[in-house]
Amino acid sequence: MEFHGRKTAHCYMDNESNPLQSPPRLSIRTHLDMYDQDPQFSPGSPPSPRSSASALQLMLPPGSPETPWTLSPLQTPSPALLYHCVASLHRQDGNIHSIAISKGLVFTVSDSKRIRVWRQPECIERGCIKTSSGEIRAILAYGNKLFTAHRDCKIRIWNYTVSDSFGYKKISTLPKRSSFLLFPKTSSQQHKDCVSCMAYYHAEGLLYTGSYDRTVKAWRLVDNKCVDSFVVHESKVNAIVVNQDDGCVFTCSSDGSVKIWRRLYRENSHTLTMTLRFQQSPVNAMAISSTFSNCFLYSGSSDGTVNFWEKEKTSGRFNHGGFLQGHRFSVLCLVAIEKLIFSGSEDTTIRVWRREEGSCFHECLAVLDGHRGPVKCLAACLQMEKIVMGFLVYSASLDQTFKVWRVKVMPEEQTCFDFADRNDSKTKTKTEYEMSPVLSPSWVEKKLRGNLFQ
Repeated sequence: MEFHGRKTAHCYMDNESNPLQSPPRLSIRTHLDMYDQDPQFSPGSPPSPRSSASALQLMLPPGSPETPWTLSPLQTPSPALLYHCVASLHRQDGNIHSIAISKGLVFTVSDSKRIRVWRQPECIERGCIKTSSGEIRAILAYGNKLFTAHRDCKIRIWNYTVSDSFGYKKISTLPKRSSFLLFPKTSSQQHKDCVSCMAYYHAEGLLYTGSYDRTVKAWRLVDNKCVDSFVVHESKVNAIVVNQDDGCVFTCSSDGSVKIWRRLYRENSHTLTMTLRFQQSPVNAMAISSTFSNCFLYSGSSDGTVNFWEKEKTSGRFNHGGFLQGHRFSVLCLVAIEKLIFSGSEDTTIRVWRREEGSCFHECLAVLDGHRGPVKCLAACLQMEKIVMGFLVYSASLDQTFKVWRVKVMPEEQTCFDFADRNDSKTKTKTEYEMSPVLSPSWVEKKLRGNLFQ
């Protein structure tokens, strides 16, 4: 699908989606029954309740008789979060596999072999990079560089410029073509299966790529050379992150484990320092939250939980601190920014968690409900405001929609409450949000065929 001119995401608003509405919650069994009766069935969208809390009116856009901002459905003693879906884009490019943010731009990649470029925050489409190298499974942006991982097991590196118009140029392919000409069968630089994830260590200029072939490769971008290749798991690698403070590499896999790797001093090889395994469920996503005072690692599992580990200041070991429970199905993606954690799930929702300052306590501030298929990927960035912290959150679902959310979080000191209130809130949350997710019939069919995440 080609676009001409400068268009916003509102121009392609999904007719079945409305930022002020939430679709009815039906069970999977109900959807299966409806699918059997009519494959084209599409649930309606009755409006969800709007907030009228007077205490928050000062933070809302002035002059609006009906504000689009919505309070979280979670009932807490003091409202802590407002959110608003500002754009819902229904694409015909297929499923979006990855989202990246850099230099005020948002990049999305999908089944179409195209890289779509959007300008923040109004979601004006700035351009499109067409590739002929196969489906793009992952994208990473840093500075003026884009890294794209393709289904042909290669990585492309692009330079882009941001001015009146978006310009780009492919500057390299990893591994370099000469490697295949000299060693077409035995070269260790070539991944043997799909590259599923990437991470970039800024200080050393190292790009890490994880693959379904169970390996991780480290690429030195100064000369585009693969400097290390090592087997990390017993099953496919689903996510990889790097702690920018010390260069430690974290990998997770369908084998149910999270592993921590450290590059040996003045060498290119990596050694295993810890294996974190709390349960047998496959680990699909990770995020790291590192500040001067503490460091937390989060992992999302197929059992619907988000486990977290805290790093000891003295030994550097990661101790299991607990898990965040609320999603009904698999957690597929995670983003950590400031003290917030965003988790996207197969249950079609995005949960917003906040970590309390100086402790391991986390509370769920909101459940962003609007997708009708599993939330496959997330990205978020911070927008500072005078009174509250503002965030832009980008989500893509297997219902083939791309949504943009504005999230405003009240200062923590204005929403704190004692442990007795916390326990009451947990009980309320569990009982008030015990309902079934919305699943589109087309997604249910793919799920039953068992090839949804291939």
